[in-house]
Amino acid sequence: MKINKILLTAAAIAAPMFMTTVTQAQEAYSFENGQLERPTGYREWVYVGTPVTPNDMNNGKAAFPEHHNVYIDPVSWAQWKESGTFRDGTILVKELVSVGSKAAVSGQGYFQGEYIGLEATIKSSTDFPDEPGNWAYFSFSGADHKTLTETATAFPAASCNACHQSAAEDDFVFTQYYPVLGTGKATGEQATGGHMSDLDNQYVEPTGAQ
Repeated sequence: MKINKILLTAAAIAAPMFMTTVTQAQEAYSFENGQLERPTGYREWVYVGTPVTPNDMNNGKAAFPEHHNVYIDPVSWAQWKESGTFRDGTILVKELVSVGSKAAVSGQGYFQGEYIGLEATIKSSTDFPDEPGNWAYFSFSGADHKTLTETATAFPAASCNACHQSAAEDDFVFTQYYPVLGTGKATGEQATGGHMSDLDNQYVEPTGAQ
């Protein structure tokens, strides 16, 4: 009888946790009538990384000259680190940040400036059955880079999917530029960080480094 009580208690505790996980998955984004509602709370999701392709390294014509702070929703991250696949319902949010100062106490570089835009990528066979890989791409960035729209419609497939399909390493996602995703793929708890003594990389000390 005592064992049964313990099991019932454990089940009662686990039930709300399971419900919370399901709720999180359902509420990661809201898409209705062809409109994606602007995501919120994403800075508390899993941070993936920040690539930047600055203008002064691309003859002043970089396609994406700003920093891109990228986040993945927690439920999708949980599946990625266990199975190495992006679940149906995955959302990646990309916060656009201008290049600010190029000098700091530590030396020269590209440092983040101000928030100037917001974009999102979603994988859903239900919402985007006709899109390549079921991925759709959205922008909430205002033309003035000072405002965000409340909703957004998906870009035409040719605008984003073609590049992602030909150059992205894993299911239309550029995991090759995000070590959190690349090394975390299907590695379970190891993906959460700090579990390896041997980093298993091909790092070479830069010439002239002290």
